[in-house]
Amino acid sequence: MDELQLEDLDVTKIDFAGLIDTYVIPWGINIIFALLIFIVGKFLVNVITNLVKKLMGKAKVDAILVNFIGSIIKSVLLLFVVIAALDQLGVNTTSLIALIGAAGLAIGLALQGSLQNLASGVMLIIFRPFTAGDFVEAGGAMGVVEEIGIFTTMMRTGDNKEVIVPNGQMFGGIITNYSRRDTRRVDMVFGIGYGDDIRKAKDIMTGIIAADERILKDPEPLIAVGELADSSVNFNVRPWVSSGDYWGVYFDLNEKIKLAFDDNGISIPFPQMDVHLDKSE
Repeated sequence: MDELQLEDLDVTKIDFAGLIDTYVIPWGINIIFALLIFIVGKFLVNVITNLVKKLMGKAKVDAILVNFIGSIIKSVLLLFVVIAALDQLGVNTTSLIALIGAAGLAIGLALQGSLQNLASGVMLIIFRPFTAGDFVEAGGAMGVVEEIGIFTTMMRTGDNKEVIVPNGQMFGGIITNYSRRDTRRVDMVFGIGYGDDIRKAKDIMTGIIAADERILKDPEPLIAVGELADSSVNFNVRPWVSSGDYWGVYFDLNEKIKLAFDDNGISIPFPQMDVHLDKSE
């Protein structure tokens, strides 16, 4: 076979004008329009996202939720922009959308627990049963809320341990917020012996409570006999304090009342057991 010589090709027979009209110009126009769709679409996505964030900020929505919703809106809108740009290039976007849907379903099933925590995190941020800095009991843990994340809530315990609780547990159970109210009632029980003077014991506790400036006058503190128990007469002592003074008052009252009872000869009974031996055998 004779080798094909370059000079044998008749370049003049190639229809460059037809190629340009058939392929170059249409493809060039499609690429330009696709780029315009992407650039303008991306600009509009940023405008819409920023507008939504500003509106949520004016509505005093939590900053964590604002950023989270803004990210979701931006991602979804950008996905539509990309699909529109690919459609302009002639790509079969129907199959692409079906593929994205199937992938989303598979990811959703694989991350079912994480999605539950995410949804619970959004609910915590929207309904705000607690905020950062509150002392709460929830999700099997107790401590000060340090941070409310999308998937987990970080808490600091009284002995300065860091506890991370999934939001699903936090939102799915009972939440006790000890910091939500400005005031709290200190519930205490003091028992005295049946042979002690009830009036004197009550006067001692009344004087100690009245002398503590941290204890509120309104509501009025309660000091009353709550139970005639097996071995003691039990007083219910219930003063009201500011939430921040709760533990200080609790510990101080325990110490002061015990010392005052000792100084005035009032006993605080403790459980006892008498054992009788039968020596008849």
